[in-house]
Amino acid sequence: MEDEFNVTYVTLDGLVEVKKYGYVYFLIMFTVYILIICCNSTIVYLICTNKNLHDPMYIFIAALLLNSVLYSTVVYPKLLIDFLSEKQIISYSVCLCQFYLFYVVGSSEFLLLSAMAYDRYVSICKPLQYTTIMRKTTVSIILFFAWLLPAGHIALPTILSTEAKLCNFTLKGIFCNNAVYRLHCVTSRVITVYGVVALLDLAVLPMLFIIFTYTKIFLITYKSCREVRKKAADTCLPHLLVLISFSCLSLYDISIARLESDFPKTARLIMMLQIVLYHPLLNPLIYGLKMKEISKHLKRLFCPAK
Repeated sequence: MEDEFNVTYVTLDGLVEVKKYGYVYFLIMFTVYILIICCNSTIVYLICTNKNLHDPMYIFIAALLLNSVLYSTVVYPKLLIDFLSEKQIISYSVCLCQFYLFYVVGSSEFLLLSAMAYDRYVSICKPLQYTTIMRKTTVSIILFFAWLLPAGHIALPTILSTEAKLCNFTLKGIFCNNAVYRLHCVTSRVITVYGVVALLDLAVLPMLFIIFTYTKIFLITYKSCREVRKKAADTCLPHLLVLISFSCLSLYDISIARLESDFPKTARLIMMLQIVLYHPLLNPLIYGLKMKEISKHLKRLFCPAK
């Protein structure tokens, strides 16, 4: 659908009974969004303000939690507006911008988890070389590329999508993810091939790297004393929980774009909400409870000794 200024608009047709339950949706999701910002920001604040939390492991955690806030901010503001609007529409250019940011930030998650796995590998398997390998410069470079590589990868399919002719103006979703390809008149082979390459580079290879590093860690710690095994479990378990959580939700996102149109709308909505609901809330919960140093500072912050 186009207006007099030749701006193409897309209808977001993923919400269920929005006219009836719009205010309920808004209240729930607004509360969740505030919780996401507050919980993640609190731990980032603690890491930034406490010198004993300036180790690479905690810096990577802070980057991951900051990423969760960005991940949510790409989706939630527009979603909240839609709950209170009569029509859930978005211009195609803004839709592609949301698509781009969503996958840049989402892909960064896998690369940050890979960096954390490498940090744990060096710490546990090469403790004497840790300070030499994981210097501040090294950490800064890793963080830089964790956001730069996805930004470059996702740029090409986004640019190609801006030039694609649209034959469909209804997106079966609540935000612009890879379902935007269903709007195109013709499926682009370049986008399809490049999508597979991006999936391998930004998700599959990082996951294989994480599996490899943790396998090495577990093999080494299995032969070590109980204290080393406990240290490995305390620091590695939270990372693995986050990885499993995010991998499952990413699988949801990949499958959604390929589901048939007759898939129940309510089930589709529930699946899409899981993508943006659980993970940003689980991250601070997992790291706040499972990481002893962070948990200790949280107790001091909220329950100061009298």
